[in-house]
Parts: sequence; structure tokens; C-alpha cells
Amino acid sequence: MITVHHLNDSRSQRVLWLLEEMGLPYEVKRYQRDAKTSLAPAALKAIHPLGKSPVLDDGEARVAETGAIIEYLLETWPAAGLRPAAGTPEGRRFTYWLHYAEGSAMTPLLLKLIFTVLPKRVPFLARGVAKGISKAMNANMIDPQITAHTALWEAELGKSEWFAGDAFSAADIMMSFPVEAAGSRIGYGADKPRLKAFLQRIHARPAYQRALERGGPYSYA
Repeated sequence: MITVHHLNDSRSQRVLWLLEEMGLPYEVKRYQRDAKTSLAPAALKAIHPLGKSPVLDDGEARVAETGAIIEYLLETWPAAGLRPAAGTPEGRRFTYWLHYAEGSAMTPLLLKLIFTVLPKRVPFLARGVAKGISKAMNANMIDPQITAHTALWEAELGKSEWFAGDAFSAADIMMSFPVEAAGSRIGYGADKPRLKAFLQRIHARPAYQRALERGGPYSYA
């Protein structure tokens, strides 16, 4: 039986969604973030040295990192049909977006989160300075990067309805978290109709809804 070590409000929601799309049976072991720090509990370090989620157990196999888990599942159960054929234009797009989602997209989004909460995490007397640093970093470095990335996503969805082509694939599952996180942190205006439509499409999928039921509260939905 597959077991997913799942942290609330985290990237591991994508693994639950993929499993639902594939129709595979699985168990969820939930972990809750600290209410004050939003950090994962120490119990996760017993599963993986970094104390991060997701981690997937399948018999003797233990796989960490969302992209690696998705590749493992697709390679182990290829009949799911959620990966375009290798060597095709769609296959190359799939590989790009599968790795881009964590390799490029999440860096500015993580920095946005860090510098947004920074003023709340420093001593009271330093908060004024921290607010100034946070504001400058967001305005001059982080927000322009997020704007550039979201413009890329919007343009890509102008080529086809999904990130890897005309058919829904695991690349869309992988990209869901950055798209949701960016929408939460900077919002999508009238200039991002395709990203808005993408979110509506994925949130309406029955497998996505079932994954929410299994994983618990998820702010980005």
C-alpha cells in the first residue's frame, strides 16, 4: 500500500491529486504545521532527514521530492496516461514544466513568502528596519521576477489549454502549486485570463476535489 506523508498547506497536495487521477489506492499520514512558525513538525525528520514533505512509501521504496515522486508513480504505473510520449514536442514540454515547477518557479515565490513574514519574525525594535528591507526587496527584486514568471505561464497557456499540450498531464499537476501560490501572493488581474481559467479547470476536476478531502484544509484552493 502506498503511504503519503502529507503536510498541510504544502506541495504534497499535488501527490494526493496525482494518485486520485491515477486511481491508485493509498493512505495519508497527516502532519500539521506549527501554528506560530508555520514550520513542519519534528516528527517528519523521522521520515526524512530534512523534515520535508512530501515523502512517499511504497513497499520498500521511499521517495522524496514532488518531482521525483511524480516520476516514480508514472514510471511504475505507465498506463495512467498522464505523460506524453517521449521524443514528441509534448513530451519535451512535459519534461520542461515538470522540472521548471520546482527548479525555477518556486524560488521567487519562496522569497516573497520569506520577506513578507520577515518583519513579524524579528525583535520589535528592529521591525521598522525589517519592513523597509522587505518592501525594497519585494518591489525591486522579487515582484518583478514573479511578474516575469507569470507572464511566461500566461503565454504558454495561449499555445494550448494545458502546459504540455492539448491533453491534461502530470505537468499540470506539478505546475498547480506555483500557479496557486502566485495567485495567492500577487493575484491575477485582467491581464491573466488564461491563468484564471487554468485554476478554474483544475479546481473543478473530481480528482482534485477528492484529494482535498483526503489531505484536509488547503489554503490555495
